[in-house]
Amino acid sequence: MTEHSTRGRLETPSESRFRFDWDAEAMARSSERVARFLGTGRYLAIQTIIVVVWILLNVFAVSLRWDPYPFILLNLAFSTQAAYAAPLILLAQNRQDNRDRVALDEDRRRAAQTKADTEFLARELAALRLAVGEVVTRDYLRRELEDVKDALLRLTDETADGTDKTDRPGERKKKKVTERKRSEVAVSSQKDGE
Repeated sequence: MTEHSTRGRLETPSESRFRFDWDAEAMARSSERVARFLGTGRYLAIQTIIVVVWILLNVFAVSLRWDPYPFILLNLAFSTQAAYAAPLILLAQNRQDNRDRVALDEDRRRAAQTKADTEFLARELAALRLAVGEVVTRDYLRRELEDVKDALLRLTDETADGTDKTDRPGERKKKKVTERKRSEVAVSSQKDGE
């Protein structure tokens, strides 16, 4: 073999025959379950019962003494448990931190979207208020129509030749009474003038 191919082979890590594939997510989920269980009152009660039974059996049962008084085996069990529990708890805590971070990012995004929506609605509401200020109201329209109607009536009174059919009946009577009075005044002034 050449020197280059040997060096390349030595620099590249070889794949081992005993490859260990594991699902990190499944491991994390199971460690979370264990960490949750370690933090419950049920676990503390079970552990307390086991420790009390362990000590009672090793102190009072002479034939069953597998761990005499300094309880070295019990200490070893607690140390082993602590050695596994601490990393499991930290792993569960890291996963919870990651979930909290994702939830916080989602909350920030949702808050920003809500703020943008609120600002948009406030601008739209302000535009509507301005537009409503320019909209014709019912009372304003009635007043304007009455003014137009009065102006038309005055106009027809001025242009009519005396017998206006567009006038209202009450105004026609008033008009006839005033015309009679004018004619009576004209007749009386003619009599006085003779």
